[in-house]
Amino acid sequence: MGLLNLTCWGLGMVLIAVGYLRARRPWERYGELKSQEANIARYEGWRGTRLRDDGPSAASIMAQQLLRRARLWGLVAIGGFVLVFVGFAVK
Repeated sequence: MGLLNLTCWGLGMVLIAVGYLRARRPWERYGELKSQEANIARYEGWRGTRLRDDGPSAASIMAQQLLRRARLWGLVAIGGFVLVFVGFAVK
């Protein structure tokens, strides 16, 4: 077990932890916004009218930004997993 292996493992674990912690909150908030949008859609269907115009709402734009942020940090975590496996492959 060399220094390169330990470095890859350590950096990989740090990236996994940071990626997970940074992606968790935007992903939770994204789910909350989607749930609210689904609730509004059900209410509009029950009422028979549309409460919003056809343009994008601030909530939908925020949901896109949250999803982008969650994906970015998710990719960082995946990169950490790759580094951990590279640490096993390097001799």
